[in-house]
Amino acid sequence: MPSSPVLEEYMGSLLAGNRVACRKVVQDHGANTADPRTLYYDLLWPAMERVDKLYRSDRINAATESMATRINRSVADQFQLRLTAKPPNNKRILITSAPGESEELGSQMCADLFEAAGWNVYFLGGGIPNDEIMNLAGQLRPDILLVFGTQPSGVPGVRHLIGMIREIGANATMNIMVSGGVYNRADGLWKEVNADLFAKNAKQAIPMADAAEPRQPDPPRVGPPKKRRRRRRTPALAATE
Repeated sequence: MPSSPVLEEYMGSLLAGNRVACRKVVQDHGANTADPRTLYYDLLWPAMERVDKLYRSDRINAATESMATRINRSVADQFQLRLTAKPPNNKRILITSAPGESEELGSQMCADLFEAAGWNVYFLGGGIPNDEIMNLAGQLRPDILLVFGTQPSGVPGVRHLIGMIREIGANATMNIMVSGGVYNRADGLWKEVNADLFAKNAKQAIPMADAAEPRQPDPPRVGPPKKRRRRRRTPALAATE
C-alpha cells in the first residue's frame, strides 16, 4: 500500500479522530498540488484502504473506523469542488456500492473522479434494492454500471443482480464493472459473478471505462430456461473471510 510522510501524518490524525489536524494536513498538501486528483489518488484513497484493512484485521475498533471514515469523507466533500472537469465525453455511468460508510466513501470518490473525467455520473450509494438498480439501468441506459466495495456476504446479491440484468436485457450493451472490496482480495471473483470489467481502484477504473467498447448482447436463449442451482462458496471467497 502506498506510503509517504504526508500520508503517515494524515493517518495519525485520522485514527486519532482529530478533524482539525486532518484538514490542516490536506490543506497544506493541497496547496502544493497542481492537480487535485492526486490528493484523491495519493492521500484520501490510500487512507481509506488502510483504515479498512486495519479494521478487518481487528487492529482498530468500530468506533475508530467509523470516525476515520467520516473525516475522510468530509475532506473528499470539500475537495470535490476543486476538481477540474474535462469536456463531456457523452458517456454515462451508474455507480452503486455495498451498504456501509467505507464502501459509500469509495463509490463517492469514484463518482467525483468519473465526473471530472467528463462522464455523466448517476450516483446511488449503497443499500439500493437490486430491482431498482436494474430498472434505473434500463431507464438511464448507462454505458457502465459500477458496483463498488462488495463484502463477502454481498457477493451472491451482486451475482443475482448481474444475472437479472442479463436475463431481462434491461440494457444489453451496458458493461458491468466491479471494484474494490472483496474483489481486490479474491483473485478472479469478478469473473465468477459474471462482471465484464474489474478495476482495483478509481485510478484503474477510469481509463478502463474510457476504453471499453459496448458489450455484445447475449444470443437469444433456445429451449426452456435452466433450473438455477445453489452455488457453493468458492475457495477464493472463503479465503477472504
